[in-house]
Amino acid sequence: MTIPFICVFLAFLLTFLSKGPVALAMAHQPRGYDNRHPRDQQAALAGWGRRALAAHLNSFEAFPAFAAAVLVAAAAGADPVWTSRLAIGFVVARALYLPLYIADLHLLRSAVWTIGLAATVGLFVLPLLT
Repeated sequence: MTIPFICVFLAFLLTFLSKGPVALAMAHQPRGYDNRHPRDQQAALAGWGRRALAAHLNSFEAFPAFAAAVLVAAAAGADPVWTSRLAIGFVVARALYLPLYIADLHLLRSAVWTIGLAATVGLFVLPLLT
């Protein structure tokens, strides 16, 4: 398996690992984790729990475009070194995004989000440059 494909798998895992802080915030609610109505409980979260939920949902929003971009770069025979660099950059950015969002470091979070987006765009554009 190539590095970019491993990065797709890691990004996929991050979408589900990002649920951990959300579940923790839900468990700290007065009635604990509500497994019967988790979306209702998530909608009522505040503070860091609400930010954790937003980061979790954003992980699902960012993943499809990234996965498609890696597939496009691979199918088009884009430079493998740059494809790997951009894929790794995306995964690192997304790994940093979650704690920055939860910690309410909004400017750093937005910068990291932009890096992840730029990596995805770069993967789509890379075949045009080779």
